Amino acid sequence: MEPGWFKSARIYQILIDRFAGDNISYINKPGFLGGDLKGIIDKLDYINGLGINTIWLSPFWSASAYHGYHITNYEEVDWHFGTMDDLKDLVAEAHARSIKVITDFVPNHCSSVHPYFTEAQSDKSSRYYPWFYFKRWPDVYRCFLDVKELPKINLDNPDACNYIINIAKFWLSTGIDGYRIDHIIGPSHKFWKIFRRELKNSHPSCVLFGEAWGEGLNPGFFETINIRNKLFHRIFGINQESLQREYYGEMDGVLDFTLNNIIKEAAGKGKGFTSDIEFRDRVIGHFRKYKKDYSLVTFLDNHDMNRFLFYCDGNFDILLEGLEFLLTLGRPVVIYYGTETGMNNELPVRVDRLHSDLNVREPVDWKNIDNKKYEKVRELLTRYPKE
Repeated sequence: MEPGWFKSARIYQILIDRFAGDNISYINKPGFLGGDLKGIIDKLDYINGLGINTIWLSPFWSASAYHGYHITNYEEVDWHFGTMDDLKDLVAEAHARSIKVITDFVPNHCSSVHPYFTEAQSDKSSRYYPWFYFKRWPDVYRCFLDVKELPKINLDNPDACNYIINIAKFWLSTGIDGYRIDHIIGPSHKFWKIFRRELKNSHPSCVLFGEAWGEGLNPGFFETINIRNKLFHRIFGINQESLQREYYGEMDGVLDFTLNNIIKEAAGKGKGFTSDIEFRDRVIGHFRKYKKDYSLVTFLDNHDMNRFLFYCDGNFDILLEGLEFLLTLGRPVVIYYGTETGMNNELPVRVDRLHSDLNVREPVDWKNIDNKKYEKVRELLTRYPKE
């Protein structure tokens, strides 16, 4: 069951490198721009004033990419983002404002330049060799989907399993309140059962919610994932609804991609969210498929998809209506950074175009914040109760 505080979470998702920093660059490119943890501390009053009670940080560990998902060392804060003291200061300052802090956790894979992987590649007798899935050593191995830069970790190996779990426990001990867990369809259900038991035993009030996305996934990637009924899904395609339900009892909840699809379709039709009977019926039918103690974390957009305004032709009133609808559901709501000021993308995110995700990962232009839009979002977030 989810911790009590999470049900009314108003979560502000931050891509650390793109948010704020003393020397941040405004040239959007696939490299580090200069956002850091101190920059977030400086903006906590801005976040708190919006009506936020939880921040969600992108991975802050040492990584070979600006977004943090290509981890090279799980045991230290990336110097681009700051220091351990900066992280502890951020947690303390956030908690002083009654803001919880959660962070992305990436257990399924690491960077191909992680020293454990490079050692396994160079020495078959290395203790780390069984931590990975070598199909033809040293250069053919399972990875995150087809991304060679992200070798998949064998979390059913006891040593690798214990390492990742102990890492998760350690960072919770710094005061972090929980994890949004990346690509939960990668590791096995056996691992998730152990992971949940161990973390809840040591930190019972932490929240664990996952990214269980797989709709439209190429069957060629199925050997890299661990979901139930793979043969059925391979033939008929992954059903997002059933995939989200699969992690009940292992996660406190999951990001609700099914609801997100329903909302985006409604936004595209321009009918609104309260007067469209078909829309309401779809939402009701969707929620009936889940147990009440399983958190469906709602959102309009995130760092991997087009911003919501892209689907409603930049109409901020439709965005406000969509956000208000989410707030009425009594479930956790995620606000991706920049949503509150009308950040949008002109060009779409495309899986077949390298770095097109930069279109939705622009740095915040703090000198030109749209305060009118901010106030409208603030009014909505503060209108509905939060703990």
